[in-house]
Amino acid sequence: MVKKAIEKENPEMVINVGQAGGRSAITPERIAINFQAGSTPDNSGKGPKEGKIQADGLDGYFTQLPIKKMVTAIRHAGLPAQVSNSAGTYVCNHLFYEIQYLIHHDYPNLKAGFIHIPYLPSQAKNGRYPSMSLDNMVTGLTVAIETAAMY
Repeated sequence: MVKKAIEKENPEMVINVGQAGGRSAITPERIAINFQAGSTPDNSGKGPKEGKIQADGLDGYFTQLPIKKMVTAIRHAGLPAQVSNSAGTYVCNHLFYEIQYLIHHDYPNLKAGFIHIPYLPSQAKNGRYPSMSLDNMVTGLTVAIETAAMY
């Protein structure tokens, strides 16, 4: 689905966003790894087979986004942010990796990355998990995108 959208739209940049329960900051990801695992089915009811995502892919692909500058800009907006070195081994990393694989093979001028956001307060189970308001997430993501677009 994402590959078709990239082919159709021919964007200069692709930024994917996913939730990471337990995180208290907006966290741009540094690297996508060629490994998937998970015991919980995704929204379509499928779970990943443990192993490589792409047999001929590199072990990892680094983002093309200026993640340190993005984090600095988000913090200057008054919001918590930090670089993350692990998008996990489930859906978020899988999507991040597949796009980086496409870049490596077919779209060398495309810039892409992944940003994790915390839970919303309503998802935080009465404060048992860190959370962030939707307004703050939108502000942080807007700042991150504007910063990435400058580089």
